[in-house]
This record gives sequence, C-alpha cells and structure tokens, in this order.
Amino acid sequence: MVTMKLAFVFPGQGSQSVGMMSGYAHHPAVRETFAEASDALGEDLWALVAADSDGALDRTVNTQPVMLAAGVAVWRAWLAAGGPRPDVVAGHSLGEYTALVAAGALAFRDAVPLVRFRAQAMQDAVPAGVGAMAAVMGIDEASLAAACADAAQGQVVEAVNFNAPGQIVIAGHAEAVERAIAAAKSRGAKRGVLLPVSAPFHSSLMKPAALRLAARLEAVSFAAPAIPVLHNADVAEHRDASAIRAALARQASCPVRWVETVQAFAARGVTRAFECGPGRVLTGLGKRIAPAIEGQALDDGDAIAAALAALAGDTTGER
Repeated sequence: MVTMKLAFVFPGQGSQSVGMMSGYAHHPAVRETFAEASDALGEDLWALVAADSDGALDRTVNTQPVMLAAGVAVWRAWLAAGGPRPDVVAGHSLGEYTALVAAGALAFRDAVPLVRFRAQAMQDAVPAGVGAMAAVMGIDEASLAAACADAAQGQVVEAVNFNAPGQIVIAGHAEAVERAIAAAKSRGAKRGVLLPVSAPFHSSLMKPAALRLAARLEAVSFAAPAIPVLHNADVAEHRDASAIRAALARQASCPVRWVETVQAFAARGVTRAFECGPGRVLTGLGKRIAPAIEGQALDDGDAIAAALAALAGDTTGER
C-alpha cells in the first residue's frame, strides 16, 4: 500500500487580486491573521484587499505583506478545520517566507515587517522604468539562455523564474528584456509577454537588495523548521538559522527554481499538493511539472472542506 504524502505550496507576488479573500471573509482565523498583520504595519491590510481603488494592492511594498498574510491566514484556517500538517512545504519567491512561518521557523510577527523591508529593498535596487520582466513561452532553457546572451549587449537580461516546462520568466534592463523577447521568438518561442511588475525581481540587478536583506535578516530569529522547507535558491532544506538567512538573502537576486522544487516533491513521494493562499497559479504549474501529483487550490472555505473530504476518502493508502 502506497503511503500518501502531502505538500503545501504558498504563492507569491502576482497572485494578488482585489477581493481575493472574500471566500474567507467571515472566518475567525483569517480575520485574526489580517488583524495581526495590520497591527504590525499600522495599516488596514484587510481593507486594502477588500476594496483597493487606486492600485495600492499591486505596489510591491503592499503586495508582499498582503500575500504573506493571506497565505498564513489560509494555513491557519486549514489547521483550524483539523487539516493534517504536510510532509514538505515550499513557496514561490515571497511565498518562501510564508512557508517558513507555516513550518514554525519564522514568527509571523517578525515576518510581516521583514517582507515589507524586502519589498522596499527590491524596489529601491532598480529605479522604476529601468528594469522589466517578461514571461516567455514555448522555448527550452538552453535556447532562451542563448537568446538572453545575444540580447544583453552590455546590459543584464537573464532567466529568473523556471516556472514550468516551456514557461520561463526573464528579467533585467527593460531594453534588454525587449530584445530578448524578439531573440527568443526567432529561436522558436511562441510568445513573450511583459509582466506588470515594478522591478526585475530575482535578477542579478537585485544584488543591492540581497545585501540589504542579508543585513536585516541578521536581526531576525529563526528556529529549525518543524516541517521540511525546500528553498527557491537551491531546492534544499535548511535547519540552521544561518543557512536559512543565507538562502533567503540569496533568493532575492537568483532564479526561482520551481520546476526542480515540484520535481523534488515527486521524488519524495508526494501524492497531493495544496496551494495555500489566493489564486491557482501554482496549482496550474504543478500539473504541468508533475501530473501525477494531484493539486488543489484552497482559495475558500469550501475548498478546504472538499480537500479534507478527499483526504478522508483517499484510497491510495494511509499517511
């Protein structure tokens, strides 16, 4: 009999939307989590999510703490419903901080101001308009790397998010990103789409942010995770506080290796993966990377109930 293993994944910037927590509007654990985050920042994050009217939700300094709060809130709702703890967790970019909170390695009260600092450091690293990001579809890693090398012309453009087979995000100087899209299409890429982001996240242009973040992380306490956390930078788990700090600092200016992360889930025998937070981006990517892993987004209370019912009736074996 096959043992069922669970993974939880936590989304990052890009999964936010106005009203994204409406399915949990009356859940006590969710509202308490947002109240805790709001107190930490002195801002009403729930109001920002519920009725954003001027684009504030999409500003990096707001998006990152909001997505952290949303992921932790859904995690707490899962636990409140009696959901079992997973065998492994990971988060995409900012979601890695959420994963560390869920794993008990990072206190939520510390994580909220930390991700606000991270967001500001990343935004400050490159002036608005200088950098860009784009999703390139239908091309392999080697061909895209060659396209980026040809397009650089003394500037920076590089692959930064390996999201799924045939879906890679590039980032760097805006002009170089535009040239790389054209170069990728000449090598067979189906599409290249500029992303509505304010900085070239995870590119080497973020090294100033990584240095600032490393210094800030030294003042933050970390415990050994109670659940294994796979980090974006090296697809490895770390238990020592100094190693966790180093992985988080490095992550700011190096690629998110999401394909390898989901493949690592499969290698560990994971059979189900739950996306803990708003949106369904990671669930969709997971289906493309490891179709044998059944994915489900916990985007409202009904989804949690359905997930628990599915686990109770799972016939693949016992945990």
